[in-house]
Amino acid sequence: MKNANCPGLVEAVLEETIPMYGRMIHGAKQGKLFEESQSYDVHGRYIRAVDRAGLNKRLLDELEKMPNVKFFFDHKLVGADFRKNRAWFERRSKTLDDHAQNPTKSDPVEAKASKGSSEVEVAFDFMIGADGAHSAVRYHLMKFARLNYQQEYIDTLWCEFHISPSPTNDFKLSPNHLHIWPGGEFMFIAIPSLDKSFTSTLFLPASRFAEIDAQPEKLVNFFNENFPGVAGDLISESDLRKQYDENPHLPLISIKCSPYHYKSSVVILGDAAHAMVPFYGQGMNAGLEDVRTLFEFLDRHRPNILQADPDALAVEIDAHTEGRMMALEEYTKQRTPDAAAINDLALRNYQEMRSDVTSPIYRLRKWVEEALNNYFPKSGFATQYSRVSFGNERYSVVEKEVQRQGRWLLSGIVGVGLIPFVAWGGWWLWRWNRASHTGRGLTKWAAILGSKTEQIGRKFT
Repeated sequence: MKNANCPGLVEAVLEETIPMYGRMIHGAKQGKLFEESQSYDVHGRYIRAVDRAGLNKRLLDELEKMPNVKFFFDHKLVGADFRKNRAWFERRSKTLDDHAQNPTKSDPVEAKASKGSSEVEVAFDFMIGADGAHSAVRYHLMKFARLNYQQEYIDTLWCEFHISPSPTNDFKLSPNHLHIWPGGEFMFIAIPSLDKSFTSTLFLPASRFAEIDAQPEKLVNFFNENFPGVAGDLISESDLRKQYDENPHLPLISIKCSPYHYKSSVVILGDAAHAMVPFYGQGMNAGLEDVRTLFEFLDRHRPNILQADPDALAVEIDAHTEGRMMALEEYTKQRTPDAAAINDLALRNYQEMRSDVTSPIYRLRKWVEEALNNYFPKSGFATQYSRVSFGNERYSVVEKEVQRQGRWLLSGIVGVGLIPFVAWGGWWLWRWNRASHTGRGLTKWAAILGSKTEQIGRKFT
């Protein structure tokens, strides 16, 4: 947004956000509710909760101020030819029809529509497809580019809930945290809103949704057992049932594809190129980063041509086309591994949020990495979350660096623990020579040791 050169835009957007300094983990021990704060960053940096609809309106308002931008709402892309640079839209209002019948010389595109036709044909120079996970631009791109495509629905559905403000019109929970009720294979989260409510989401395997649907009377008990303090205290039992029944139970999709472009005619970005599950909160950020990265390459390959005479115009157009094609090729080459990395990181972060946040091994690794980053910054150690959320390090680089850190930490733990285990093993060998039945105990303890080693390995690598 800073690169958009719109004075006051970033400040206006940030004014409508709420800082969140960490996760607040909720649970119950011996019948008593507890909450535990886990900071996002050892240096106090924070993420921001933002209302996507409000941000969308703010960006549209900025676009509306630009004289070279025209809006055409209620038009569905139904066809595209990326060799001839033509596109066809199904009209759902008279906006583009009126424009087609009354074109002006200053219009950036030529629109044509026959009388009584439900479609309009548009000539274009360059199409940017930012039309979401079920992208029509991507669908038509597949007809021209040899596009590899992978789509995966995870075995989890989500349902949205609303936690209203308190009777005194205040937040019912800390507004500066992302609140999590981890449930092992599922979770419930709450994110603050400017009106002092919380937007909450239940993430649950499809089979568990089916069980509750079959026996609706068990919904409140399910919440009381797994998300203590929600039913009754934060959402009334009647509202809980009503919201569960009325709000849709929606799937979560992960999409990877490549390439993102075809020659110099079209490129896709955001969810159209790499839809991801929401567990890292990076979907919109990755889309905005796509824009920044794309225009860095476009600027890098912008031809520096001064028109000496009218005949130079054709040369300049060819140079722009060739430069854009090179820019799109480099964009695809760089963003494809980065998008694949954040897709994978988002999937793995679901495991962290619904389960690992309560694991002593997870907490140990987080503590070690933060301590090394704080007291030995030249070591290069940092948590995965801080790398992703507080810098512009490429997602693919983050993934590799975190794996490298994990191997180093695991080697250190194994090294420190090697001496006592060698001594312990020697003692067992001595016992083995004295009593043959000890073999059964040795096998049992070896199995336990192997299981624990595997758990630690997974957390650190």
